[in-house]
Amino acid sequence: MADEPLELGEISFSDWHAHTDKMVEVGFLTIARRLPSLVAQAMGMAWRASPRDTVATVALNLLGGVFTAFGLLATTGVLNALFSEGPTPDRVVAALPSLALVAVAAALRTGVQAGAGWAQSRLDPQVSRLTEERLYGLTSQVDLVSYDDPEFHDALQRARLRGVAMADSVVTSAINVVTAAVGIAAVAGVLGVLHPVLLPLLLLAVLPDAWAAVRSARMRYATLYALIPANRRKWIIGELLADRRPAAEVRSFTMRGFLLRMYDAVAKAEQDVLLGLAKRQTLARLVGEALGGLGSALVYVALGVLLAAGAIALAVAGTAVLAIRSAQQSLANLMYATNRLYEEGLYFTDFLEFCADAERRLAGPRPAAMPETFERIAADDVTFSYPGAGSPALRGVSVEIKQGEVIAFVGENGSGKTTLAKILSGLYEPDSGHVTWDDVDLRDVPPDDLRRRTAVIAQDHTRWPLTARYNITMGTDKGQEALDAAAAVAGADEVVAELPHGYRTLLDRRFKDGHELSGGQWQRIAVARGFHRDAALLICDEPTAALDARAEHALFERIRSHADGRTVLLITHRLASVRYADRIYVLDHGKITEQGDHEALMALNGLYADLYTLQAAAYR
Repeated sequence: MADEPLELGEISFSDWHAHTDKMVEVGFLTIARRLPSLVAQAMGMAWRASPRDTVATVALNLLGGVFTAFGLLATTGVLNALFSEGPTPDRVVAALPSLALVAVAAALRTGVQAGAGWAQSRLDPQVSRLTEERLYGLTSQVDLVSYDDPEFHDALQRARLRGVAMADSVVTSAINVVTAAVGIAAVAGVLGVLHPVLLPLLLLAVLPDAWAAVRSARMRYATLYALIPANRRKWIIGELLADRRPAAEVRSFTMRGFLLRMYDAVAKAEQDVLLGLAKRQTLARLVGEALGGLGSALVYVALGVLLAAGAIALAVAGTAVLAIRSAQQSLANLMYATNRLYEEGLYFTDFLEFCADAERRLAGPRPAAMPETFERIAADDVTFSYPGAGSPALRGVSVEIKQGEVIAFVGENGSGKTTLAKILSGLYEPDSGHVTWDDVDLRDVPPDDLRRRTAVIAQDHTRWPLTARYNITMGTDKGQEALDAAAAVAGADEVVAELPHGYRTLLDRRFKDGHELSGGQWQRIAVARGFHRDAALLICDEPTAALDARAEHALFERIRSHADGRTVLLITHRLASVRYADRIYVLDHGKITEQGDHEALMALNGLYADLYTLQAAAYR
C-alpha cells in the first residue's frame, strides 16, 4: 500500500501553475504605472486609521529631505573654504560657519527622522486593526451561500493569510517609498546644480537593480499564488494530524502513515517548486548586480572626466561624490521599498479585491418592515442551486406553514430538507420563486430582522469556545429566569449542574479550567440555545442526532409541550417523532412528492409509508 498512487483531488501537481499566467506579462513599466495607485491606496488606509499620525509621518519625512539638501549645500561651502588658497588655520576658520550649518542640518535631520519613525510605528497597529475589522465585518455579513463557492474560499484564504498581514507592511513600504523619493528629489536638486549630466548616469547605476528586484517579486508572487491550493491541503492534513477532534480516529484507523504520506507528497512537490524559485531569483539578482556595478563605474568615470576637463571645481567634485553616495543610498532604499511595496501590494490588492467582492455580495437596502409575528409563511415555486452544482438542490418547491403549527420535512439524504429550511429562515435566498411572511416578501426585509425572529437548532451546531451561559444566550442575555427556563426545556440544566463552575464554566478543554462535553451534552446545549431565543419560528434540524433513545424521547416530548402556540419546523429521519405533526412534507431529489398528516401519508402508500414501515420493522 505504501506505493499506491495518492488521489489529491484539486491538488494535482500539473494544475499548480494554472494561475501563473496572471503574472507573466507584468513588467517594470507595469509596476511603474501601478506604483502611484499603490501609494495612494496605502496612504488612504493610513489616513483612515489615524489622520494625525499619517500627517506627522509624511510631514516629518519631507522635512528630513529638506535638511538633507541643506546639509549637502552647506558641505559645498565647507569644501570651498578648505580647498581655497591661504594658511591652513585660516581655511579651517573660514570653513567653521559652513561646518556648523552641516552639523545643525544633520542634527535636525536625525531629530525629524526619529519623530517620523515614532509616528510610523504608531500607524502599524492601527492599520492592522482597521483591516482586520473590515475583513471580519464582511466575512460575518456575506450571504451564507458564499461559503459554498470555492472561488470565494480561495479569495478569502488569500485575503486572510497574506492580505491582512500585509496591510501595515504596505503602509510602511509606501511611506518608505515617499521618504526615499523625497531624499532623491533633494539630492537630485543638488546634483542638478553641480552638473546636469550626473543625473542620467546615476540612473544607470540603479535601474539594473530595480529590474532584478521587480523580476524577483513577480516570480515569488506568481509561485505562491499557484501554491495556494497546496497550502490549503497541507493545512487540512496538518489539522487532521494535530487537532484534538480527529485524534481518536487517526489512531483507531491507523491513519498516521497514510496522512503523513499524503502530507509529504504535497510538501515535496511544493518544496521542488520553491527550490526552483530560489534558483531563478538568485540568477536575476546576479544579473542585476553585475549591470549595476557597470553603471556605477560609468558614473565615477564621467565624474573624473568632468574634473580633468575643468568642467567642475574640486570642491564641487567632492560634494558630488557625497551627493552621489547619498543618492545611491536613497535610490537603493527606493528600489527596495518599491520592490516590497509592489510584492506586498499584490497581496494587499487580493485583500482589497476580496473586500470589494464581499461588499457586492451584501444585501442592498431593504426598506420593508419585518412583521413581529405571522399568520402564514409560504414558499411559492422556489428553486435553488448551490454555486458550481450541476443540478438544482430545490426545484419548484411550494410549502405553507401556519402560525402555531408543527410542520415536518422528511426525506432521504440529499433530498433538500435542510436547504429548504435555510431558505425559510433567510440564510439562503432562492434563485427563483418567493418566500413570504404573510404578504411580506423576504427579499424586501433586512436579513438580520428576519433572523432575529427565527431560531435554528442544527445537527451540525457550533461548539462555541465560550462559557455555558454564552453558549445558550449567545450574548443576548434575557435574565437568569429565561436562561433557566430554556435550559430546563432542553434538559441542559442537568448538564450545567454537573459542570464545576455552573454557567461560568468555559466549554473548551484547550483553555485553562476548560471543560469538554460529550456529543449528547452539546446537543442539549444547542437545543437550549434555540429555545432561549423564543422566536416566532423554531427550526429543529435533526435535534436528537447525538442523543440516546431515552433523551430523544424526552426531548421530543419537551418540544411538543414547548410548541404549544408556537410554530415549529421539524427535520428528522426518525419518522416516529413526526407522526403528531400537523402536516408533513416529503422531499425527494429537490421536489415535494407528498404532503399531509401521518394518517393521510400512510394511506397514500408512497415514499413516506415505505420509509416509516422500514423504520418500524427494525424495532419489531
